[in-house]
Amino acid sequence: MQWLRYFLVIISLVVLQTALFPELRVFGAVPDLLLVATIAVAYERGPEAGAVFGFAGGLAIDCFLSSPLGVSALAFSLVGYGVGLFQSGLLRTSRWIAPILGGVGGLIGGALWVAIAAVAGQDELITGYTARIVVLAAIYDALLAVLIFPFVHWACGNHDLARR
Repeated sequence: MQWLRYFLVIISLVVLQTALFPELRVFGAVPDLLLVATIAVAYERGPEAGAVFGFAGGLAIDCFLSSPLGVSALAFSLVGYGVGLFQSGLLRTSRWIAPILGGVGGLIGGALWVAIAAVAGQDELITGYTARIVVLAAIYDALLAVLIFPFVHWACGNHDLARR
């Protein structure tokens, strides 16, 4: 049942990412909703779940990008695994954990995405403009993490939303 909820999270965030957020660009940047959801899953369930969810979510969003297939899947799964490794030492009751993880994870995930895409042949992405977009998208990710973390918390089967 939990994987069905994960599937619903992925589908709903892909729809929002591809249909709504291209119209809500801030200085040219859009958030990476599935990356933030990957960070939230890794925070809730650990490195393996974070990596698997990140791969599935990244592959789903890769179907809508012009970059080589698998770039987002690899970047998201690496971020999910990394956050999952370090999540045990994080303070669980802080209200700032979602935006901090969303922002830092968005920054690392965006940088990884650009690096992986460059290795895959898109070296024209390594510019100052791309760095600016990655930073702006990470700020956008941090702001939206406040909304995405409770959604993922539900998908993980933790129905006590008062805990956060």
